[in-house]
Amino acid sequence: MSMATQESQRRGEAQLSLERSIDEYLGFLGGVRHLSENTLRAYRIDLTAFLDWSRREGVSPLELTHRDVRSYLLELTRAGYTTRTIGRRLSALRGLYRWMQREGRCSSGVVTALSSPKLARSLPRTMTDDDARALLETCSGDDPVSLRDRAFLELLYATGARISEAAGLSVDDLDLTSAQARLFGKGSKERIVPLYREATDHLVAYLEWGRPALLRPGRACRALFVSTRGNPMSADALRTVFERRVAQAGLDPSLTPHAMRHTFATELLGGGADLRSVQELLGHESLATTQIYTHLSVDRLKEAAQRAHPRS
Repeated sequence: MSMATQESQRRGEAQLSLERSIDEYLGFLGGVRHLSENTLRAYRIDLTAFLDWSRREGVSPLELTHRDVRSYLLELTRAGYTTRTIGRRLSALRGLYRWMQREGRCSSGVVTALSSPKLARSLPRTMTDDDARALLETCSGDDPVSLRDRAFLELLYATGARISEAAGLSVDDLDLTSAQARLFGKGSKERIVPLYREATDHLVAYLEWGRPALLRPGRACRALFVSTRGNPMSADALRTVFERRVAQAGLDPSLTPHAMRHTFATELLGGGADLRSVQELLGHESLATTQIYTHLSVDRLKEAAQRAHPRS
């Protein structure tokens, strides 16, 4: 067997080893870190893209050099990927290779030593109180769908829940007597979020009149939000509800459910809530993630300082 053939065979074995490692790493993230299916799917796409590149370029993924990694990043740049996407793919690779090093599957530290490109931090998109009010008023009817949609929108506005968290709620996650909801965030982390009175009232109306009318007789279902066929509503289905109501309210069609989450955080900080409390309510792991909302409250902070400072 020639040296070239041996080298090609060795690279092929390394690529197969990486493919197996990706599967086992994703199993680790799902089983131990409890990452969501959507997050695991995104990791698989990013990691498989790197594996495909290593096969096209004839690179041994277990013996990467700085030149190999720079070549991969250059290809992503030339393909027109944004800085954010490149940073995400590099972050996924770092996580994989750190795990492989701990498992004794790879000794190369090239990937783990690389830092992600710096991102220009953009301010989150928020809604005004008038926008939120107009959105809620599109569900003013007393039919089951209107009751459901109003309860859903009030819940988002009251808790700052992610759309995936709202879709994962069951009726058992609400304690309307104590006016609070139990949300399960990223990594299945649980948090308790209080509900304001109007949100509680609309949830009660939905649970008493709307939800029973939507459920199919004899079919057991504990999901909080159900479709007109009585099935649990996915995040995509709830996102469609939000988009439809945005259109009915005549608001900017680029608004997403996450804009309501951003609005929730901004309103809390503007109303005087401390950053740590807002971090807990949003379910952020890092305080740095929450701090971006302080930029949206600068004008309100200036007004507060002018009112409170003795020299103002």
